[in-house]
Amino acid sequence: MSQVPYELILGWRYTRAGRATRRNGFISFISGVSMLGIALGVAALIIVLSVMNGFQKEVRDRMLGVVSHIEVFAANGAALPDLERTLREVHSNPQVLGAAPFIAMQALLARGEDMKGAIVRGIDPALEPGVTDLAVELKKSALARLIAGDFGVVLGGELARSLGVRVGDKVTLVAPSGQVTPAGIVPRLKQMTVVGTFDSGHYEYDSALVLMHMDDAAKIFRLEGPTGVRVKLRDLQQAREVGAQMARSLTGDLVVRDWTRQNRTWFAAVQVEKRMMFIILTLIVAVAAFNLVSTLVMTVTDKRADIAILRTLGASPNSIMGIFVVQGAMVGVIGTLAGLALGLGVALNIDVIVPALEQLFHASFLPKDIYLISRMPSDPQQADIVPVVIISLLLAFVATLYPSWRASQVNPAEALRYE
Repeated sequence: MSQVPYELILGWRYTRAGRATRRNGFISFISGVSMLGIALGVAALIIVLSVMNGFQKEVRDRMLGVVSHIEVFAANGAALPDLERTLREVHSNPQVLGAAPFIAMQALLARGEDMKGAIVRGIDPALEPGVTDLAVELKKSALARLIAGDFGVVLGGELARSLGVRVGDKVTLVAPSGQVTPAGIVPRLKQMTVVGTFDSGHYEYDSALVLMHMDDAAKIFRLEGPTGVRVKLRDLQQAREVGAQMARSLTGDLVVRDWTRQNRTWFAAVQVEKRMMFIILTLIVAVAAFNLVSTLVMTVTDKRADIAILRTLGASPNSIMGIFVVQGAMVGVIGTLAGLALGLGVALNIDVIVPALEQLFHASFLPKDIYLISRMPSDPQQADIVPVVIISLLLAFVATLYPSWRASQVNPAEALRYE
């Protein structure tokens, strides 16, 4: 029999030993606890990271339902110098699916004594569905009622509720720049009709965004045309690269901004939270992995006579060390694979597990009146799972080195003296 199978066979037998004596049974119990600890640590890491990915994806999708993948606008905030040329240059990029002009300004929206700050977006109702999912949902309802010259507006649901308005009500739009009159500078006011509302699921936009026809926005804010172009890409993950290409190729003094930069603070905060959770939960795996040290030390003490016999039969210190490395590695591999299976099982079925737990305990983990998301999202990603598995296996392997080295240093004569 060759040396490598011999080490593997003995290492595996020591891993599952434990029925012969009470002491061996205790050692096997400790080994099982180490396996369970590693499995639970790996599973917890996979589940938590998957849920965080799910929340990030859910918020990102809702955000991108309102904002476009890329925005191109004039550097000075004025109207684009040549809209047709800009649209041609944008469409020349093979990654572009659609483009639509827009006007972006800030204003006040008032009804009676209530007044709210608002982000006014003047859009082309015919082209806007090509760049945002929200416009696709509103295409046949609210957007169809945005007619140039009628001065209608579509309000975010939270904004409409805070002002107490419904479809058909009148609101007053206050432009930021005043009108010069003999009596001084007077704010420009325009009465608008609410023709629709929307709920994107993202509070920032539902509480402040106002949609109106681009021609009406140009008249109110005294602009000669749209201030920018909104762009939708085939692959939203390529937004930063495509934005950099556009910044180099577009003619004129234009600024290109992709969706990752528009919400850079939020995405950066999520990434920091993921890293911290990864580090904290990895400590759980580390604690479980280093329980292997005590398990193997006890095994080495218990197997001193076996080690001595193997040494007298010609086994080398490296061979002895290999036996106990195999034993510890088996515990690490089994624990990691069990944790991987458990973590993926929960992460992929969390939409079934969480409602069952809510029904069992008569509780709601994500109340609809507090959170925008009423279900627990999950998105297991290979980029998170592979490092978790590798780190768990490495920690288990490192934990075996010292006890295995001690086993290789056992003196056969000393070990057999009292046997």
